[in-house]
Amino acid sequence: MSAGPGRRLPVRTIAAVALPVLVSLLVMTTRSPASATSAGASAAGDEQLVRDGEQLYLRSCVSCHAAAGKGTDDGPALVAAGEASADFYLRTGRMPLAAPVPQPPDKPVAYDDAEIRALVAYVGTLCEAQNYPCPKVPTIDQGAGDLSEGGELFLANCAPCHNSVAVGGALSSGHLAPSLQQTKATQVGEAMRIGPGQMPQFGPDVLSDEDVDSIVRYVEYLREPQHPGGLPLGYTGPVAEGFVALLLGLGALVLSIRWITREPREPHAPASNGGAAR
Repeated sequence: MSAGPGRRLPVRTIAAVALPVLVSLLVMTTRSPASATSAGASAAGDEQLVRDGEQLYLRSCVSCHAAAGKGTDDGPALVAAGEASADFYLRTGRMPLAAPVPQPPDKPVAYDDAEIRALVAYVGTLCEAQNYPCPKVPTIDQGAGDLSEGGELFLANCAPCHNSVAVGGALSSGHLAPSLQQTKATQVGEAMRIGPGQMPQFGPDVLSDEDVDSIVRYVEYLREPQHPGGLPLGYTGPVAEGFVALLLGLGALVLSIRWITREPREPHAPASNGGAAR
């Protein structure tokens, strides 16, 4: 029932309209300072992380990569690296190097997790994002990946270098594609995004985040795949496994034939002593 010109709205109606508004304002007023404090603390934490990374960079990395990541003859510039590249090389032990080499090998990690996060944060500030893609560390969600699709993508894009079972293989000019059997999921995703060494770089326009998740899931599966055909023989692939089976089969066949066709041994005749007496 609408109120006439001379009537007032009931108190209950006013309360019903005003109460939700007052509650909303109270919640906003209560939460805003906390949110601002949280955001400020996060920003301060990031700044401290970058400062820690800068100090560590100046102690351990500047001799090869120069100040501000401009690069030297002994180390490439980092203005195009990005956080994913720094994280990959540090967490696989490929950096720092004892001496410059064409293909840095993976080795035990030199820094702990806190130091790596600091260095990655600092290297991320050196990137000239207006000129280079500078990929971030990818967030891998294997649960979102499809194992069958990951197998197809791996065989089409990765197996020619890393082998069909991800055990690595030889490349041109003395280089090699490393085994992925011990590589962690995040580093597998990072490698696709940054293209280390002779590996091509697969950007989001080539492999989507869902494609990366699927490939990572398939690589994880290859570490302990099902092998209903018999012994895995190191998962070296069907050609090598077939050769081993053929070699063992032929060897067993030759030994069997040799055993069947062997000649019986003749007994030794006793020595005669008659001719010795005179």
